[in-house]
Formats: sequence, C-alpha cells, structure tokens
Amino acid sequence: MAVKILLLVVIMLTIVLPIGSYFVVGKKGKKSFKRTLLINITTFAAAIIIASIVCFTGTASAAAETEAVSATGLGYIGAALAVGIACLGSGIAVANSASAALGALSENDSLFGKSLVFVGLSEGIALYGLIIAFMILGSL
Repeated sequence: MAVKILLLVVIMLTIVLPIGSYFVVGKKGKKSFKRTLLINITTFAAAIIIASIVCFTGTASAAAETEAVSATGLGYIGAALAVGIACLGSGIAVANSASAALGALSENDSLFGKSLVFVGLSEGIALYGLIIAFMILGSL
C-alpha cells in the first residue's frame, strides 16, 4: 500500500515540478516552454509505465487470484488504449477531412454529400476503437 501511495506522489510531482520550474525559475520563452513540456511528458510517461508495472504485475509466489486481478487490470488498460488511440486518430482524420471539405464547399456547393461521407468515415475510426474496447471488456 505504501508503494502505491509513493507512486501516486511521484506521478503528481512529475506533473507539478517541471511546470512549476518554468513559471518560477528561468526565462519564459518558446524554447524553454517546449523543453519544459518535453520533460513533463517524458517524466510523466516514465512514471506511469513504472506505476503500471509495479501495480499490475504479480510476484512469482502470488496466488492465482492476484494474477487474475493483474490480467483484469491490464485488460482495462488495453481497452482504454484502444479507445484513446482510436479517438486520437479519428480527431486527426476529422480535422484534415473537415477542413478540406469546407474548402471544397466554398468553391462548389454540390459537393456537400461527398464531403459529408468522408467526414463520417473518419469519425467511424473512433467507433471501431469503442467496439474493440467492448470486445476486450467482454472477454475479462
């Protein structure tokens, strides 16, 4: 239990310390902001990876119940990643196709139906991720 609390504190510090150092110490410029953001993202990702390894892996002498809990936790992480990455991809696709559709509509109004189909297809990517997440959760 103490390890989990320590990991929670470390994760919170990886968020607070780089941003706090940006605002308190040093120059506030575009280059230092990018460096601070990069440090913040890498330390937070490393802390999350270490925390998931510590919290979800069982030991060699652990009972079958602990391994089942570990597999369930990793299943939840897999479902969350399926939805999250699919939604990121869908957002990128919608941003590109919707801006192109608006440009095409400004030149020719009869292209509305075709552009709507392309935007709808790119939104479907998020639904595929949601379906995969339900399949993962159904197998737990």
